[in-house]
Amino acid sequence: MIYLSLFIAFFQIGLFGFGGGYGMLSLIQTETVTHHHWLTSAEFTNIVAISQMTPGPIGINSATYCGYTAAHNAGFTGIMAVLGSFTSTFALVLPSFVLMILISRMFMKYMSTPSMQAVFTGLRPAVVGLLAAAALLLMTEDNFSAPGINPWQFWISVALFASTFFGTMVLKINPIRMICWAGFAGLMLLY
Repeated sequence: MIYLSLFIAFFQIGLFGFGGGYGMLSLIQTETVTHHHWLTSAEFTNIVAISQMTPGPIGINSATYCGYTAAHNAGFTGIMAVLGSFTSTFALVLPSFVLMILISRMFMKYMSTPSMQAVFTGLRPAVVGLLAAAALLLMTEDNFSAPGINPWQFWISVALFASTFFGTMVLKINPIRMICWAGFAGLMLLY
């Protein structure tokens, strides 16, 4: 019953995934790669890359691709793999949808109270921690290789990472341009 397992796993991620899509990435990786072994680490890395490049929130895109890949890896094809996408996406969005309906009125009423401000003060560091965990979990041998395994790939990966970081953070180059340039550099390095 992979569909029930997908629903439960992504419902829990949607319920406890504070910080948006990037904050959910470490939870999604833990569930799909480490806990259930639906995906390999390399497949998850590819899913994150595709999710970042496609329009829409990265958490929802990742859930959609993970659901499809998990169902496909379980032996389902065609519409049954698409059902895996639908199941995981619906399960991820459902808690947020229900909670937003339930608390939207109360939030507007109590938003400026000291207790609500204290809750947000406590959530901010947790969100930063989840984002940092997502970044660190993607720094694996699948993405960067290792100096002892493939030094060429490792140092090229580090150089691309550093130049992309410098370009977007310091030079304020549009991230879409940086994605295109990094993709072009990757293609050139294949040959």
